[in-house]
Amino acid sequence: MATHLIEPHGGTLVDVMVDDDRANELKEACKEYPSWDLTGRQLCDLELLLCGGFSPLRGFLAKDDYQSVCKDMRLTDGTLWPMPIMLDVTEDVAKQLDKGAKLALRDMEGYVLAVLTVEDVWQPDLAAEAEQVFGTTNTEHPAVAYLMNQTNPWYVGGTLEGVKRPTHYDFAELRLTPAQVRERFRTLGWQKVVAFQTRNPMHRAHQELTFRAAADLEANLLIHPVVGKTKPGDVDHYTRVRCYQAILKHYPHNTATMSLLPLAMRMGGPREAVWHAIIRKNYGCTHLIVGRDHAGPGKDSSGTPFYGPYDAQELLQKHEQELGIAMVPFKMMVYVPDRDAYMPVDEVDEGTKTLSISGTELRERLATGREIPEWFSFPGVVRELRRTYPPRSKQGFTVFFTGLSGSGKSTIANVLLVKLLEMGGRPVTLLDGDIVRKNLSSELGFSKEHRDINIRRIGFVASEITKNGGIAICAPIAPYDNIRQENKALISAGGGYILVHVATSLEVCEQRDTKGLYAKARAGIIKEFTGVSDPYEQPDDADLTLDTVETTPEQCAQQVILHLEHEGYIGTGDEAAADA
Repeated sequence: MATHLIEPHGGTLVDVMVDDDRANELKEACKEYPSWDLTGRQLCDLELLLCGGFSPLRGFLAKDDYQSVCKDMRLTDGTLWPMPIMLDVTEDVAKQLDKGAKLALRDMEGYVLAVLTVEDVWQPDLAAEAEQVFGTTNTEHPAVAYLMNQTNPWYVGGTLEGVKRPTHYDFAELRLTPAQVRERFRTLGWQKVVAFQTRNPMHRAHQELTFRAAADLEANLLIHPVVGKTKPGDVDHYTRVRCYQAILKHYPHNTATMSLLPLAMRMGGPREAVWHAIIRKNYGCTHLIVGRDHAGPGKDSSGTPFYGPYDAQELLQKHEQELGIAMVPFKMMVYVPDRDAYMPVDEVDEGTKTLSISGTELRERLATGREIPEWFSFPGVVRELRRTYPPRSKQGFTVFFTGLSGSGKSTIANVLLVKLLEMGGRPVTLLDGDIVRKNLSSELGFSKEHRDINIRRIGFVASEITKNGGIAICAPIAPYDNIRQENKALISAGGGYILVHVATSLEVCEQRDTKGLYAKARAGIIKEFTGVSDPYEQPDDADLTLDTVETTPEQCAQQVILHLEHEGYIGTGDEAAADA
């Protein structure tokens, strides 16, 4: 490992913030400038541009720098920079801009944060960017999915004048700029500092490896978690920061500190590792811990990894002398019960018993309320995780019925509602198709666009009920799979989600036709009617499929109850008796 590149507290930081007089002048002028409301990712990028975290960049990349970074990982002046930092805008905004124009950049509340002096406006080849930067056009890679599905079609490059940094109301004492972190190191007398990048909660193994890495180098430790945008499905940063605060107490006095990094990760593997190293150099660190598949998104649906396990380490090691920050390889730590200690896996003799808990097993233990042993994680960390992830028996959940009109969804949903109310313990809300149409979506018609809006509204209300510990029972037709998947992702983020397909055939639904809707659809009176003139996409991911021909609504509802008991969302009779 290289140890000769140490330049305490980094190089020169870029400062694009203007003084108060210029800021007031710009805010007044912005009334006449075109404006752009920044997206969540753009806000993260802008914050690191304004505070110097992205030094030496002075703004969003212009076209030549963008092309050079994508192709060669370097700016046009030869400076190593692996990740394109781009401002993507709509065509309407792009058409208002020429070279030399000013663009006001605003936060989500409309406040001016910066003014961009435009150098270039162009339409990029996003597929080519994905291939060059991330090595794939597979949209299972989260950064590629973002590029292809969420990025606006025009790029605007230019230099920034910073008016105001983004405001954060959480963990304000931990949101330090690079200059503030460097000053803290100087105050503490720290010269060598190892940075630990993380987007996950830290457990005993992480504490051991970071402590050992710093001790081996006779250095101090900066825990530098990402609190901007991470991988979809990650633990929210509020919970993670509370976990980090709990684990900091387990380091020796004056050996470790923490600062939060408002980075929008790309999960770009090797390039991202180099990018992380540059950022940590700007924050005054001399070393960066880099693990297997650092900042990688894992595997695609075929099981093929997007990046090799050591690609990130190898690329950073290749450039560490140029960057002036050393790479510290992440050593996999395992618990050896015979020694009651963690050891690097390569130091454990073959045949020695070791213990570990995977991320999947940890989530299952949290969901079921099972013990999480102290050898795996500190009690304070577990306590914070349990606050956010209570066992399923205490979580809110949604039961989402889907099926054709007349399939029996509403009847089963009403029976389930009564049974859950009879059990008690959590508030229960029924969001039936007709109820929602009357109270939430009365202005909507039945076009595909309006049906999608209606189902999204149901999903939003159900997600709010779920995340606040209640039970939502939804019973719309929900004919389109893509909207059902959107709702599943939204609701699952805050609790349980159970999809129930009421698989009554079209023939049986037409025979029932209690409202005469099918007859009107066959006569052409009702247009775009699901199952007749508009498709119903049967779910292939239903948690439960119900047959209403051979079973009564009460029996169907009981099947749902038994499934909820099996999954742990409601207690069995024995558990209820024990609670009593």
